[in-house]
Amino acid sequence: MQPGRARSARVDDLDEPDGGDLLVQTLDIGICGTDLEIVSGRYGWAPPGGERLVLGHESLGRVLDAPAGSDIQAGDLVVGIVRRPDPVPCPNCAVGEWDMCRNGRYTEHGIKELDGFARERYRIDPAFAVRVDASLEHFGVLLEPTSVVAKAWEQVERIGARAHWEPQRVLVTGAGPIGLLAALLAVQRGLETHVVDLATTGPKPDAVGALGAMYHTGSVADACAGADVVIECTGVGQLVFDVMASVAPGGVVCLTGVSSGGRTLSVDAGALNREMVLENEVVVGSVNANRRHYEAAAECLRRADAGWLERLITRRARLERFADALERRPDDIKTVIEFPK
Repeated sequence: MQPGRARSARVDDLDEPDGGDLLVQTLDIGICGTDLEIVSGRYGWAPPGGERLVLGHESLGRVLDAPAGSDIQAGDLVVGIVRRPDPVPCPNCAVGEWDMCRNGRYTEHGIKELDGFARERYRIDPAFAVRVDASLEHFGVLLEPTSVVAKAWEQVERIGARAHWEPQRVLVTGAGPIGLLAALLAVQRGLETHVVDLATTGPKPDAVGALGAMYHTGSVADACAGADVVIECTGVGQLVFDVMASVAPGGVVCLTGVSSGGRTLSVDAGALNREMVLENEVVVGSVNANRRHYEAAAECLRRADAGWLERLITRRARLERFADALERRPDDIKTVIEFPK
């Protein structure tokens, strides 16, 4: 893929990989909105000195070779961590919190200046590979998006702990992969969970219902006014302000969706400010994940019902049909490219 040039994705022959002690055979690559932005020419950076970027930041692979004494062995299933710390490094990157990089000089596999995992084999440093349970062979590719919501929940719980806090009700906006996985983590916490989305048919309402959560297609206020926690997963500007105005006193809104911009909204900023201050409400943005979040996500997926996880992968395409996977369809939740086994 040539970043900045639409429809330039293709399958190429590459040299044998180098750059890490683990040799990994790729099994699955998940496709998300970031990938679609890259292939449309609107996002992405090639490695320094190159013109092309290997795609694939949502991965699942099997270790072919590992160094002696490593905690990861040949045959293990692993997921590659997407972000690498900046070379300076900033104070956060220096202590393994590269998801909170302060200077923006981090790199990301398949996105920013590092080739991704969408190749038959790749090499990786064991410090940036996360082992997943063998039971997740068909669903481990969901680990990277799950790590994003594992971080979001960590942020919510850290903020909530500033006072005596017993959340009961959660609202998730958006029933895409991130929204559904955020709802999974809410249900695993024993919380009353509501999900609001525009879809009235297709796999999304069924996936929410199978999780034991409640699905809504109306307004935020109708779905769950006064939620203690809101995980916003759409990036839709109006929804962002709607959830900020509807959260319960002392509640926490976590924004995980990225807005595209270019649209002007009319907001009573004074009234919103007054409510947030007087009711001790918090709005926090959350993106990416570090190793701690990947490991938490692996445990969440291990505990999840396999049949429910299967609902999230709505389409699989073999490598030779990769172009089909890069076209979004109305009923898609998660599309996966399968590599030769």
